Amino acid sequence: MKRKHLIAAVLAAIAPLTVAHAQGVSGGPVIASGNTLLSIAAEGKSTRTPDLAVFSAGVSTQAKTAGDALSENANRMTSVIAALRKAGIAERDIQTSNLSVNPVYGQPVRLPDGSYEQQEQVIVGYQAINQVSVRQRKLDSYGKVIDTLVASGANQVNGPSFQIDNSDAAMDEARIEAMKKARARANLYAKAAGLRVVRLLTISENAGWSPPQPQVMFARAEMASAPKSSPVAAGELEMTVTINVSYELAQ
Repeated sequence: MKRKHLIAAVLAAIAPLTVAHAQGVSGGPVIASGNTLLSIAAEGKSTRTPDLAVFSAGVSTQAKTAGDALSENANRMTSVIAALRKAGIAERDIQTSNLSVNPVYGQPVRLPDGSYEQQEQVIVGYQAINQVSVRQRKLDSYGKVIDTLVASGANQVNGPSFQIDNSDAAMDEARIEAMKKARARANLYAKAAGLRVVRLLTISENAGWSPPQPQVMFARAEMASAPKSSPVAAGELEMTVTINVSYELAQ
């Protein structure tokens, strides 16, 4: 009999712990009995003028042998990097992003009936590509830098992607706006339902920024007749934060 009472006492003692553990495993917020869980998504935004332009510049060369293609490429790429440094781009803002040598195959022969002759692929030369990723901090000089690169031998220039060097303050503004919207919306729902907001339960966010313009691509052939300094408009960047918030509502 004593043993049965002891087992009953032990079970009674661990029962609340079992329930609490089960609530924790469920992962959802715990609210008081009879209260209501409200989940809301809200978005906050802020805008900034970009202070950084990221682009890639490089040289593509072709020759009969891989060594000749790479040698010519190295000479021209040395001039491109020297031009970047002369334009005021710091060493830390220049980084090699691609260096490759690939075979170039001959094109199939087209027959009179419009079909192509089936033949084994033949290597007719080699193409060497060397590209660097560049961060331009003086945006008012961006167009001039691009023109200088083309003049120094660059025939591959892609970009720019406008960015903000330090976006913390702008992102925090967007977060504050998102939280204000979420709370105002929670109060609205609570009032409409005849309830009140008791407390904030959970917060999660998704954040990022979007450029106002598509990527611009330059090539040497296209820029041969370009004006002295290629015009570039930086526009504004929009920081966006979306938060998912849950509140407990009560009578």
